[in-house]
Amino acid sequence: MKTVLIVEDEKLIRQGIRTMIQRSGVPVEVIMECSNGEMAFEILQSQKVDVMFTDIRMPKMTGIELVQKIQELPDKPIIIAISGYADFSYAVEMLRLGAREYLLKPLEREKLWDIMKKLEQELALSRENSRTSKRLGHQQLKYLMLNEKITEEELNTMQTEYESEFDLHAYYVYALNPKEIKAAEEKYIYLHNVEGFDVYLVSDKNAQLLLKNELVQEYVGASMLHGGIRELRAAYQEAVDARCHAFCSNRMLYRAGEAGKRIPEDFYEQGQKLIGEELKLQRVQLLGTDKTEELVKAWNGLFYAVKNEWIAPVDFAGCMDDFFREVKKTYRNMLTDDEDSLRRLAEYYSFPTLAIWQTEFMEWLLDLHERINSRFDTNKNQQKIKQAIDYIQENYDKDLNMAVVSNHISMNYSLFSYLFKEYTGSNFVNYLKGIRMQEAKKLLAETDLRIIEISAKVGYDNEKHFMKIFKASCGVSPSEYRKNAQMQHFSLGGGKNE
Repeated sequence: MKTVLIVEDEKLIRQGIRTMIQRSGVPVEVIMECSNGEMAFEILQSQKVDVMFTDIRMPKMTGIELVQKIQELPDKPIIIAISGYADFSYAVEMLRLGAREYLLKPLEREKLWDIMKKLEQELALSRENSRTSKRLGHQQLKYLMLNEKITEEELNTMQTEYESEFDLHAYYVYALNPKEIKAAEEKYIYLHNVEGFDVYLVSDKNAQLLLKNELVQEYVGASMLHGGIRELRAAYQEAVDARCHAFCSNRMLYRAGEAGKRIPEDFYEQGQKLIGEELKLQRVQLLGTDKTEELVKAWNGLFYAVKNEWIAPVDFAGCMDDFFREVKKTYRNMLTDDEDSLRRLAEYYSFPTLAIWQTEFMEWLLDLHERINSRFDTNKNQQKIKQAIDYIQENYDKDLNMAVVSNHISMNYSLFSYLFKEYTGSNFVNYLKGIRMQEAKKLLAETDLRIIEISAKVGYDNEKHFMKIFKASCGVSPSEYRKNAQMQHFSLGGGKNE
């Protein structure tokens, strides 16, 4: 239970009710007190109250007058009337006006506790039903945003059920990259990851509040002001289009319908040239060559044009889609470990801005460029991988990992991973494990060393970890392997007493 309001003109009785509530076993976040109906009504107008305990006879405004005025409010508390025995007829009037229960003075602690527990269950159920209703409503709003062909019947149904509930009479839609931001539930509608965008629906009166709180320091696209559920799809599309512009231009807030930058004709033509077939192909062909500076310059030129709006967001996305498709086709044998990076980079608007996306993209691109370039120097690379294998075989008993080995032979970590697997047919971890297990089996069969000693000799500080890996690799524990090896040795006539 969030809020309880106690309305009683006698201070000692107010304090007594507060104490009983606190000891009822029902958690209450806020307990407020006031001494008359006028003060209570001011509180109820400014904030939501779950349960109100109110006396009947009070100065300035009686309990009956208070309950009558409460009927005007959109959010009404559950009302518990408090009366003396002589005021019983007034208590009946309070019940008629909507009071849920009444308590006679002096208040009985057990009765108040029972009421509190019953109301807590009721409020919990109401909150759950409200959440379920809102989830269903949010799904319907998503459906309306994403579907072009909605029947008139569906529109009428949604208009009846949700237009007033979600305050869609005058609203904006905002879109940004998905972040799982928690919105103030009562003030905004928050929809996470709608086709790769987080979406807020907010009434005109709360728009500035949203921008100052949840959306502060975010790169956001905003729709124009709309009214009614029938305009929701158009508002959503405006917000998404504006969000794409915010991403490309690195602007914190881009509003649909605002006057864009005036692009001189020659700049626009330069932008079109940059996304034309000739330069798109050139950016692919520069990969793996010795023209690294030219490659970087070509891409920086494209990003500069996008940022300055010489190239529209939709054309930028199409250009990048074509690039990734061509790279996958041309270098598919080199991209087996790049799937996650490619998938992430292809979700452009999941990044806050083009500048942030560009940093990650260029890091990946130059790494691929180096891998492709290095692949052509086959003999040199093979010699380095042979050095790495020799180093592993000489040092498998030490704390060894791929970073240590790639540093030893002075090779880029990602390139080493790719070339090592290509040369050996196995990734680094499995290759090292294979060497260690082979040596462990030899020591188990040919020596009387303890398991813990063998574990250390093959590079494992933790005996239990070694035993777990050995069993997973060989199907039996080290002890079982040693026993089997000895039995085989004796069966072949290799006993010690021969």
